[in-house]
Amino acid sequence: MNLQSGTYYWPTTFPDAPSYPALKEDTSCDVLIIGGGSSGAQCAYYLADANVDVALIEKSTIGSGSTSTNTALLQYSGEKMFTHLVNTFGEDYTVRHLQLLKEAINEIEEASKKVAIDCEFNRRDTLYAASCAEDVESLNKEYQFLKQHNCELSFLTKEEIEAKYPFSRDAAIYSYNDAEINPFRFTHALLDYAARKGTRLYENTEMNGYHYDEERGKIIVSTKTGCSIQARFVIFAAGYEGMEIKKEKKASYVSTYTVTTHPVDDLSQWYNRTLIWETARPYLFMRTTRDNRIIIGGLDDNTTYPEDRDSKLIHRKKKLVEEFNKMFPDMKVEPAYYLAAFYGGISDGIPMIGQYEEYPNSYFLFGFGDNGTVYSQLLSKLIVKEIVEGNCPDLALYLQDRPLLNKGKHS
Repeated sequence: MNLQSGTYYWPTTFPDAPSYPALKEDTSCDVLIIGGGSSGAQCAYYLADANVDVALIEKSTIGSGSTSTNTALLQYSGEKMFTHLVNTFGEDYTVRHLQLLKEAINEIEEASKKVAIDCEFNRRDTLYAASCAEDVESLNKEYQFLKQHNCELSFLTKEEIEAKYPFSRDAAIYSYNDAEINPFRFTHALLDYAARKGTRLYENTEMNGYHYDEERGKIIVSTKTGCSIQARFVIFAAGYEGMEIKKEKKASYVSTYTVTTHPVDDLSQWYNRTLIWETARPYLFMRTTRDNRIIIGGLDDNTTYPEDRDSKLIHRKKKLVEEFNKMFPDMKVEPAYYLAAFYGGISDGIPMIGQYEEYPNSYFLFGFGDNGTVYSQLLSKLIVKEIVEGNCPDLALYLQDRPLLNKGKHS
């Protein structure tokens, strides 16, 4: 699957990243993880301390897929407002989802402190701005809902925004204690942690067959290296490529674009180096990096054809820089890296764990959406708890057949 094209910043931050061998002989394990990107690494991290035998296979090299294009803004708010999710799922469901998202960001921070490789994790505040005057009312309703449910945030007026930033917006939610991370280093750090605990990692090992042996209760996965792996459980954490194994009707993807600039000398105009995004759809977003670069992303396009996606890259690169210059006119930026990539979402705005009859004892981790890293941390923990403890009540919130409640309240 042609996921992305262009030039990638994150791998340059870790040129001596660990490498792992290809699988050369038949093997068995309790849990097999398919996919060596961030979601596979997050599963491996949770399984590392669970006293189970774990193997992971990656068809290319660790972190080489969508992980390399992930902009890794770590937030609990997403493309669909929580006030909209309440209309679909009910208030209790939505509040529990919000709570789990906040916990997932804390878990990412905790993981970044436990591992041996620096993940460049930083707590950051977020400015979520109204793109036009018509969006102020819905933004204020979202603020009221989040405030009611113990989120730490403020509602900024136009004057307050202008006092902090060199641009103006009619209103904004200012959220405290979101975060940012280097997703490539994070993925390697989690897998290094897991490897030190006994997890077997195999690069350049692509799955090309799946068979369930009902008599033995084992899954047999064959690989293009000519080997087979017997497992009690399989976690498909292959990102968008998981859709090539099992097409999920609620999941889809569009094309998105990102620019990473050369380092900027002076970021003093950027209040608190906040994460910045907006209410418009598709939206523009920006963040800074450890070495003072700026990542500008968005301008999504509905095309799902790689050639069409890539043909728009140069124009989108210029447009992203232009949009940044409108907001920070005195901050001169030059693109150093720019890319086009597929970006997935789930139609109802909630990430998904797929369990399907034709794949017994298997879990598909579809952490799709604008908070992919946070979603995957959340789903990884639930999947691992279900496998290790045999029961995880919260898992049902994210299964593909989760109920559409439309009742406001649910208990």
